[in-house]
Amino acid sequence: MKLETLLSVKDLRVSFETPNGAFEAIHGVSFDVEAGETLAIVGESGSGKSTIASCINRLLADNGTISAGSIDYKGRDLLSVSEAEMSSIRGMEIGLVPQDPMSNLNPVRTVGAQIREALEIHGIAKGPDSRERVIELLTTVGIPDPTVRYEQYPHQFSGGMKQRVLVAMGLACRPQLLIADEPTSALDVTVQRKILDTLGDLTSSAETAVLLITHDLALATERADRVLVMYHGNLIEEGPAKEILAEPREEYTRRLVHAAPSLSTTSLIDRSSTSSGRSPLVKVAGVGRCYKIGTAGGRSDFWAARDITFEIPRGQTVSIVGESGSGKSTTANMVLGLEEVDEGSIELDGNFLAKMNRKQMFALRSRMQPVFQNPFASLDPRYTVAASIAEPLEVHKVDDRNARTKRVAELLEQVALPSSLGFRYPHELSGGQRQRVAIARALALNPELVVLDEAVSALDVLVQAQILELLARLQVELSLSYLFISHDLAVVQMVSDIVHVMKGGRMVESGTPAEIFDNPQDPYTRELLAAIPS
Repeated sequence: MKLETLLSVKDLRVSFETPNGAFEAIHGVSFDVEAGETLAIVGESGSGKSTIASCINRLLADNGTISAGSIDYKGRDLLSVSEAEMSSIRGMEIGLVPQDPMSNLNPVRTVGAQIREALEIHGIAKGPDSRERVIELLTTVGIPDPTVRYEQYPHQFSGGMKQRVLVAMGLACRPQLLIADEPTSALDVTVQRKILDTLGDLTSSAETAVLLITHDLALATERADRVLVMYHGNLIEEGPAKEILAEPREEYTRRLVHAAPSLSTTSLIDRSSTSSGRSPLVKVAGVGRCYKIGTAGGRSDFWAARDITFEIPRGQTVSIVGESGSGKSTTANMVLGLEEVDEGSIELDGNFLAKMNRKQMFALRSRMQPVFQNPFASLDPRYTVAASIAEPLEVHKVDDRNARTKRVAELLEQVALPSSLGFRYPHELSGGQRQRVAIARALALNPELVVLDEAVSALDVLVQAQILELLARLQVELSLSYLFISHDLAVVQMVSDIVHVMKGGRMVESGTPAEIFDNPQDPYTRELLAAIPS
């Protein structure tokens, strides 16, 4: 039985003004969303997925214009209603879960106050009732110790936990339509499953419709009723989720299906050599990091990581997996010398980091370099691509200007980018191009160790596949060692020699990919594997 049509988008066209003139980003897209339905929009970065979401909420960028078409929500044309009426619709009737928690949470307000604001603005709850509702929401999205976390600030949360807060904000008013723009891209599979189960409960119990925007095709086909495939601003294919996955009609859709990683995907590395045959570059022995956190009874110790022991052999990839807040990034930052070590020791090539003075630590930076999850945040928007890549060479006073310019050109070639991109700024690049620039910058000083902290988790599957193949090639060509931090087990299986599983700040299981994924011993590892979208 066909349900009521909640949202109807007809012949939508969107243009953006650029220094080079008008650019049409959406070319006459039409689709409907029914009450209680989950509709997924998939496609690579720049395909127009998030632009459509911005149009529905009337939050298009200042240089964007809806040049044609209509957006009908429950009989109202959202393009014609007043801004005051639209403000009452946002949050209350149409909820939004944006992708980037770093730019969508206020750093000077507590998490509890930010969620409570939506409830109070729309008259859902006030005072003690709003606090109780917020704690209930934090519990729903899997935030531990919600009463304590209610009073904390965004910087006291891990990246994945901040994303859960955004999900709680989107669900706060129990909207009839929830636009979820990459809502789980920063989350581990167990929390991802919990949140998506919550969204599924909403659609069944309250007939809430979900517009799921994602680059994860496996996730879309498992969770959505229907799938729309976007390519360069065009809707090129649509249909029931299982049919799209099993029998895609368009070549681009077939490429998406082929690029999606799974535990059966062939490894990108040659595992014929074992770690036991190579000397360790890095030794981590019994390492721990403790923070003082505020509680109702004062301040207490919180061990973000404890008793962490592992080695990174030369020329190999060691991966750490685990849920958000498990201590993965804290461990990586201790290896990089960006976090203090409160117990244990870390050695790089026989040298103890704790015994190094400032000058020695500065020299050490050239031997190990990071690549972070969000290249847009880690690249200075005022620097051109060439200036960003050259910066480490200048800081470490490597060569003269002419030699540095030549080195930048070599690095761009290494990461398969044209030298002409050196004159552009980060905002003029795609997400995949920005991540290639971040990798080029990390390689500028010829490091021995590269720490990749969720370096591909925000990328669509086609770009992700390209970056992973690039990293595998560079590892062989340059004899690099990688410390790979990720919550994506399928990706970890593809790139790793050794895998360590973390939970609650401790390592619970270690082994080769075959040992971890084919015969997991710890219940938590089995839980992680069971939560992967099929």
